[in-house]
Amino acid sequence: MEHPLILQLDVSGIPLRWIDFEKAAYYYVKDLVAWELAEKFTIYGGTSRLTGEQSYLDISTIIATKGKTKEHDLFNETIPLTRYALFKRDQNICAYCGERFTFSSLTRDHVVPLSQGGKTAWTNLVTACKQCNAKKGNKTPEQAGMELIYVPYAPCRYEWLLLQNRRILADQMEYLKKGIKNKHSRALLS
Repeated sequence: MEHPLILQLDVSGIPLRWIDFEKAAYYYVKDLVAWELAEKFTIYGGTSRLTGEQSYLDISTIIATKGKTKEHDLFNETIPLTRYALFKRDQNICAYCGERFTFSSLTRDHVVPLSQGGKTAWTNLVTACKQCNAKKGNKTPEQAGMELIYVPYAPCRYEWLLLQNRRILADQMEYLKKGIKNKHSRALLS
């Protein structure tokens, strides 16, 4: 059986990262879980040769852990920009024609081209199909006579965690969506 990833929070409820069930079990065994939310699942260990009983541990899919974390400056942290995360942010929809495409049919497009002073940043990149990207070329949308159908934006930490996990449980999705404040976020539409 494949276990879900666990959403790890700090004690104040700020999401930190996705962890596997082994790391979550470590936090439970070391009494480092401050509080938990959501449904639980059970993992089983070995059988005691003295009692014949099998050990087990109930793990929640959202846990808040005690102590200091390495993520000390979460709100100023730069969210890593990858093709996968960009395409997922834009839900595989071309910013120019509005069609949904497979990953292999997509490109990333600099709204303001690098040659015109644009930067490789969340707020200057959109997902584009290969045909629209070729049509736009090395121009701005205005210069190419093409209109952007959505606004590029930098995802917050909550949305970034949504972009990272392919198998998010409903309770985890609900928790993370509540933290998204950007009105342009397409994560709120799904």
